[in-house]
Amino acid sequence: MISAWLRAIRIRFLLASVIAVSNGLAIAYWKYGLFDPAFAALTYAGVVFLHASVDLLNDYWDHKRGIDSATTRTKFSGGTGVLPEKILTPKAVYTAGIVFLLLGIAVGAYFVAIRGVTIAVILGFAVVAIYFYSTSIVNSGLGELFVAIKGAMIVLGTFYVQAALIEPAAIYVGAIVGLLSATVLFVNAFPDFEADRSKGRRTLVIVLGRQKASVLFPAFVIAAYCLIAIGIPLGYTKIYSLASLVSIPLAVKAASALRRDHDTTQGLVPAMGATVTYSRVTGFVLAASLLF
Repeated sequence: MISAWLRAIRIRFLLASVIAVSNGLAIAYWKYGLFDPAFAALTYAGVVFLHASVDLLNDYWDHKRGIDSATTRTKFSGGTGVLPEKILTPKAVYTAGIVFLLLGIAVGAYFVAIRGVTIAVILGFAVVAIYFYSTSIVNSGLGELFVAIKGAMIVLGTFYVQAALIEPAAIYVGAIVGLLSATVLFVNAFPDFEADRSKGRRTLVIVLGRQKASVLFPAFVIAAYCLIAIGIPLGYTKIYSLASLVSIPLAVKAASALRRDHDTTQGLVPAMGATVTYSRVTGFVLAASLLF
């Protein structure tokens, strides 16, 4: 049963939120020498709770809309399969999603009490966006934008919990981290193209079409690397942050695989795998580079 729940919350994808929190903590330590371990642990817990919530609620609503039954599941797309395979019940998944949401709100409320309105605004955005992500946001073509903003707000919120002020570097690095997460969502939408479109979803891949979307992918990668490089003279990243370029081979592999085969589910698996790894490596190296 534990393995079923770990599968349902997509535990591997929680790394995106861990990376975002790590970058926020790194900036607080770099800029102001601040690191409160108790606040850091609570932040990791609260953000992971909220991330698990959105994944569980997404699985529930995709099942209710019949999307999961119309897709071919892979390690990276097509849902977790716990509902179509009847491993867990829809009621249990929905309830767990709400419980994780309430746990995340509880952690956020504590930080609102000690840090004030800025955290309240970030928490309010998170709660509304999480609950309506699978029912409204993904129908309007704003899924990638939501994920990018979410990543940026996690970095900024983490920093604010530590330092209690707004720092341009936190906003800037947050934009990079959000872009990395949006890139993963963008590529993972390719194999679900037909199922999503038939059920009323409107991802960026559906808006553009798979051919044009595959051509756009390198722009996401180039933008992330350019932001890292431009941030150096601005004082928002460090010269050591260029170590993030170590992920270039992964980005090239993903772009090549996507251009070569963007129409078949199994053909897309190498592109999705390389994109996830590219995003994780770039994000972790970026966080580490800020501590040197």
